[in-house]
Amino acid sequence: MGYRSISVKSKWVKTKWLLQSAAARKYVPHTKLFSRDSLRHMLSRHATVFFKPTGGTGGFQVYRIRKLKRGYRLQHNASRSYYPTLDALYAYLNRRAKGRSYLLQKGINLAKTRGRPFDIRVMVQKTNAQAWRSSALFTKIGISGKVATNYHQGGRLGKFRQTLSGAGFGSDAIRRKERELKRLGVSVGKLFDRRKRGFRELGLDVALDRSGRTWILEVNTRPQFYPLRRGDQALYRRIMSYARKYGRTK
Repeated sequence: MGYRSISVKSKWVKTKWLLQSAAARKYVPHTKLFSRDSLRHMLSRHATVFFKPTGGTGGFQVYRIRKLKRGYRLQHNASRSYYPTLDALYAYLNRRAKGRSYLLQKGINLAKTRGRPFDIRVMVQKTNAQAWRSSALFTKIGISGKVATNYHQGGRLGKFRQTLSGAGFGSDAIRRKERELKRLGVSVGKLFDRRKRGFRELGLDVALDRSGRTWILEVNTRPQFYPLRRGDQALYRRIMSYARKYGRTK
């Protein structure tokens, strides 16, 4: 019988681990814990900022804040609202938070494949020899106008090479990006091992911006990949061949 991988829910804890590593830090978008001061600071520096719970999953409670010439536009799923001042925006977000911990993160202008925004999941899993291996790359292709690309938000899964090709990457650039992401996955696995024992799998949510630069949006310690069963079954079987060894059944 294998053993399950441990889980760390707090996005802030995991972000701090990444920020404490010189190698990983350059991949992390500017991120702060939500407060009135940090909201003012983030919006003074960035045109788009995301507001998300430190413990949420599936992109359900993610809001996008856009700075306008006058005031701010807030979007959740497809609904939008307008706030004329920072104080009005803060008051609303603070009510939404209900005392729970939220993060503010610089918005990345996502690369698009055939007109649709996407991000990338890098699955990283341990072998029987306890070595980290980047076992799979696939993409989550969003719906234009939605805040999150998640499967639960109407997004669909895509094949890595096909998606990047649709975003205008040539075959050499795709191979280089694949190597970079696989190396990044293994290095984050090793970094997390230094922080806490018991990880067997991680799912990195990675964005490419319009210039092709790589950003780590989040590291999932309980990554979901069951939607692949209906899509890329070969990829699903590859992930499961590792997962069964540490006791995961789906």
